[in-house]
Amino acid sequence: MKLLSLLAHDTVALITILNPIAAASIMISMLHKPTRATIGPIARKATLTVLVASLVTLFGGEWIFHLFGINVHSIKVIGGVILMMIAIHMVYGEPAKNRHSPEENQEAQEKEDISVVPIGIPILYGPGVIATIVVLQHTNKAALQNPILAYALVAAAIVLSCVVVYFTLKNALYIHRLLGVSGMKILTRIMGLVVGAIAAQFLVGGVKALWIGA
Repeated sequence: MKLLSLLAHDTVALITILNPIAAASIMISMLHKPTRATIGPIARKATLTVLVASLVTLFGGEWIFHLFGINVHSIKVIGGVILMMIAIHMVYGEPAKNRHSPEENQEAQEKEDISVVPIGIPILYGPGVIATIVVLQHTNKAALQNPILAYALVAAAIVLSCVVVYFTLKNALYIHRLLGVSGMKILTRIMGLVVGAIAAQFLVGGVKALWIGA
């Protein structure tokens, strides 16, 4: 029961921060003539990019941070700040401001393949996702007292999140027609509240741990 609860929590957290609904809307806006035939390959490549990058972060991220002498509580704090910035823009219905720059948007307009950059990275997979994966792995390890199980749990959450990302991107046209601009804005605002709550947890937990450690 505890494992399922942790898996559900991690999966919801990752899906919310990845925000595939916003990514789908941005993808459609970047395509000159969006059709199911053109969207399908982009959805596959973008999802594969997110999957590979997330798994690399999971199994190598904490080691890299330790190499630079950065502890996970510091990552919690900066991750909380990044996520809070993303959440604020999401609540105002402006998620793209934290995902890619105008220069990246201009470059995407000139490229034939936008699946890896900018859809995969940085629109879907960005600093917020990196911090979230590292923190979730550390939190699960402390809760389960089993590093292998903690890694497996977050890996499963990543895979489930990527499945949701793929089907959301693949059906972007249908979702866009169903929800419309207003519906997607409302959904983004709701997801922004969830991201904000996760950010607050990261911030409070990180600052508290650093304060006690000091």
